[in-house]
Amino acid sequence: MTSRRGKATGAASEAEAAAPRVSAPRVKGARTEPRESPAVPEAARPSARRCGPARPSGSRREKSGPDPQEKRQVRARAARAEDQAEGPAARTEGVMPPAAPAPPLPRPASRREGTARSARERRPQPGPTEVPGPLVPVPSLGRGKEAPGAWKPRAVLEKLRLSRQEISAAAEVVNRLTDHLLRRLQSCESEFKGVALMRTGSYYERVKISAPNEFDVMFKLEVPRIQLEEYCNSGVHYFVKFKRNPKGNPLGQFLEGEILSASKMLSKFRKIIKEEIKNIEDTDVMVERKRRGSPAVTLLVRKPEEISVDIIPALESKSSWPASTQGGMPISNWLGAKVKNNLRRQPFYLVPKHAKEGSGFQEETWRLSFSHIEKEILKNHGQSKTCCETDGVKCCRKDCLKLMKYLLEQLKKKFGNRKELDKFCSYHVKTAFFHVCTQDPDDSQWHSKDLELCFDNCVTYFLQCLKTEQLEHYFIPKVNLFSRDLIDKLSKEFLSKQIEYERNNGFPVFGEF
Repeated sequence: MTSRRGKATGAASEAEAAAPRVSAPRVKGARTEPRESPAVPEAARPSARRCGPARPSGSRREKSGPDPQEKRQVRARAARAEDQAEGPAARTEGVMPPAAPAPPLPRPASRREGTARSARERRPQPGPTEVPGPLVPVPSLGRGKEAPGAWKPRAVLEKLRLSRQEISAAAEVVNRLTDHLLRRLQSCESEFKGVALMRTGSYYERVKISAPNEFDVMFKLEVPRIQLEEYCNSGVHYFVKFKRNPKGNPLGQFLEGEILSASKMLSKFRKIIKEEIKNIEDTDVMVERKRRGSPAVTLLVRKPEEISVDIIPALESKSSWPASTQGGMPISNWLGAKVKNNLRRQPFYLVPKHAKEGSGFQEETWRLSFSHIEKEILKNHGQSKTCCETDGVKCCRKDCLKLMKYLLEQLKKKFGNRKELDKFCSYHVKTAFFHVCTQDPDDSQWHSKDLELCFDNCVTYFLQCLKTEQLEHYFIPKVNLFSRDLIDKLSKEFLSKQIEYERNNGFPVFGEF
């Protein structure tokens, strides 16, 4: 989902402006302060952010998956302290890796099992480079003895496990609340009488961490025969028009000329909900103040436990997906071409999230949403149909995503008084995670016993995206989520520096707060 917090960030202090080297050697025995490195050359901003005539993006040629001989074995945690951190793998099937001029980093000469000492003898340390090279697959090594001071990912995950009792109590409150609002919206006098529920977000994807205190619920409304006009070649924001004059259509009152106004529709939706919660007697609930640019009406349940519920109106279109999505969702080598085709036959959604325009917003625009597809991918995330089922082999994909989300969440808590992390959200982490799943499609590459290695690969990929300022939208390839139009360079350098420090020191932030 969309980030709920964060305004424009300020400049970081001089001490935190320089980005760390991803390739810095990591010794787990003692903590080290974050190291600075020369700034990464400015990445070219994508054309997606420039206004101009809309044009569809062409399909990209899909590349073959990795050679079976390149599949990783489990590498030694002790040897890992001496390894040169490498960028995430060049993606298969249309995942464009962040570009950089330097040549690929060398691979280790051997993959046989050995101790940290033998690993050091086999792999002489290369000299530091000033810019990261092209992304290459992270090498695999044999398992050795555990390094002293190593962190325990399973212990962290156990701490994040949601209690069944808490889940049940929270779900009951949220379901009762949303069902009440749904009945009101479906009443004959409502402009939204055709609305239906669609539950999305991390709770329903089963990757929620810490506490079941945030829920996302879409109230979807089918709108047949609409025409989309891309806004400023953005790929993600659109004006919505009806192909025919909607006589008798209750949505006609939200037209601004020929355009269906996102701001007018959201305002009316908010008004109905605000009035209706006064009639809810068995729940202590209030509507939070409207957040500028947010597509959601946020409800705060105050008792018995505080729960935040984002209710988002969404237009449902059963037409073909927009041209900007061609080449996106590169799951053919991971989940299969058949699964990809079936997912693309599902409807797509538009939510009233406005495009930025100067210092304000273009309030008539809608934004594409694929949260229902993301939920489906995470639900059926393995190449094998029985992956993570009761009788199937357990993988660690979702565990890695939980740890990545928790890392960002803890860093935001640690530096809550700073502005550098305001623009980062869990959607950035999820997008990077999907790309790692694309580059490592085999279930054998995500075996449960290799959790620490797999998490390290996810961290490496995310760091490389921060350094090169390139994080491609998983469904809309021409959209760069790390462009400087969206997040300034100093903020990316600051986050990169903090993540590198955490990795060098065994993630002490996991034990804080």
